[in-house]
Amino acid sequence: MLSQEQLDYYDENGYIGLTGVLSEDEIVALRRVTDEFVEKSREVTEHNEIFDLEPGHTQSNPRVRRIKSPCLYHTVYDQTLRHPKILGIVSQLIGDGIRYNGHKLNMKYPEFGSPVEWHQDWAFYPHTNDDLLAVGVVIDDMTVENGALMVLPGTHKGPTLDHHQNGAFVGAVTDPDFTPDGAVPIELKAGGITIHHVRALHGSAPNTSDKPRRLLLFQYCAVDAWPLRGIPNWDTFNEFIIQGEPTNQPRIVSTPIRMPEPFPEKKGSIYALQSLLEKPMLVGNNK
Repeated sequence: MLSQEQLDYYDENGYIGLTGVLSEDEIVALRRVTDEFVEKSREVTEHNEIFDLEPGHTQSNPRVRRIKSPCLYHTVYDQTLRHPKILGIVSQLIGDGIRYNGHKLNMKYPEFGSPVEWHQDWAFYPHTNDDLLAVGVVIDDMTVENGALMVLPGTHKGPTLDHHQNGAFVGAVTDPDFTPDGAVPIELKAGGITIHHVRALHGSAPNTSDKPRRLLLFQYCAVDAWPLRGIPNWDTFNEFIIQGEPTNQPRIVSTPIRMPEPFPEKKGSIYALQSLLEKPMLVGNNK
């Protein structure tokens, strides 16, 4: 569980890194399953419902930059989403009622690995309140050299920056006055977790090392945070509750909102959206 000092740090900075949350056996299982998925990717030649592929992916040299919704496809990922240690920590930050609204596994290959440009998750899915966060399970030791997650401290208390270009949402900050000065990398050993607030500005650079960087990301929301873009239906919405009971009384808090509309004609993952950027800041291999 988080100490008061850690809770205060998260409240002030909008992120925190924690060591030793998962055991070595749990990390070994995640690595094994992830390697199995990469092997399966040899059978595909383009993005599909499971794989987002790196440029240059081939059958003989498989390169996957994202496993989409991994918890749907293997119990090891789903068990990690529901890990009691992770949920205990998340409960301290957003309350006991927890819903998830997404999961993915982002991968950066040695001396490759597409960057993720600076963005706020809040720009993708604004809710009635901002008790939302993302947890990153560190599958490989994460360093600056292999593309560690970077966060701009305190930005969760600021504005929602423009993520539009030529009138269309591109999933990355396009504000001409934005600079990532003061960005902090979250460097952790495998088994640790990162946590960042939904409004915190963050990104990650390409992997320039000879080590892989795999980060399993879970998006958690307070049960009384409702998406402003609407819900599919009552029953489906509540299937995503991990802890607590459904409520039809959303908690509404004044927060800076920009809706992620309209979308460009080229749809897809964040990588596809950000490939449209005219002035990328974290240059890599996704162009």
